[in-house]
Amino acid sequence: MSFKLDILAIGVHPDDVELSCSGTILKHLAQGKKVGILDLTQGELGSRGTGELRLLEAEKSAKILGVTIRENLGFSDGFFTNDKAHQIEIIKILRKYQPDIVLANAPKDRHPDHGRASQLVSEACFYSGLVKIETELNGENQELWRPKAVYYYIQDRFLKPDFVVDVSEFVDTKMESIMAFSSQFYNPDSDAPETPISGKAFLDFVKARMANFGRDIDVEYAEGYTVERVIGVEDITLLK
Repeated sequence: MSFKLDILAIGVHPDDVELSCSGTILKHLAQGKKVGILDLTQGELGSRGTGELRLLEAEKSAKILGVTIRENLGFSDGFFTNDKAHQIEIIKILRKYQPDIVLANAPKDRHPDHGRASQLVSEACFYSGLVKIETELNGENQELWRPKAVYYYIQDRFLKPDFVVDVSEFVDTKMESIMAFSSQFYNPDSDAPETPISGKAFLDFVKARMANFGRDIDVEYAEGYTVERVIGVEDITLLK
């Protein structure tokens, strides 16, 4: 094993994590937690840029965020499936880094890849804890590992969050990490095709969504999550 992560944020496309949960990543890194990112595809079907360019942009963003690791599994953008072969590759990463918490794509969203990736990751997290599923990495047998929880970040479509995370202190760095993907987002000098996320209004929407979630807990900005199982609380007086 390399080293253990506290949190592994998984996105089907490079920039999913930045758009949806990078404030949470920054907050926990500031608390001394070890956080990594796993991208499932290179986003090569995107109308703007190329897969190779997006890998470079992902590397730039990872440096801005300061994450411990960032890997890309190279699944086929748009055409990956939720099957044994894809689950095994994610299981290898889970057993390699042994994250306590996994952050994953929204279960239902505008882009069909998001929901499919969400289910793929959820199932892989479960199967990663089964002793009869054996995996190897670099010629060595891996120990089984199941994360404590999977939390789904909210992306394009609004979902009522089960909890939100105050990220007010980290919004500027979050937006900087998003803009590391300069091929995808607002650039008045670009002659690339327009997309639903390439206009300035989309960046305003990202901040407005955070402001909306923040208002619910009386902070400036927050990121929202849904859960797949009930959350346990040790001290209800600490809840906002």
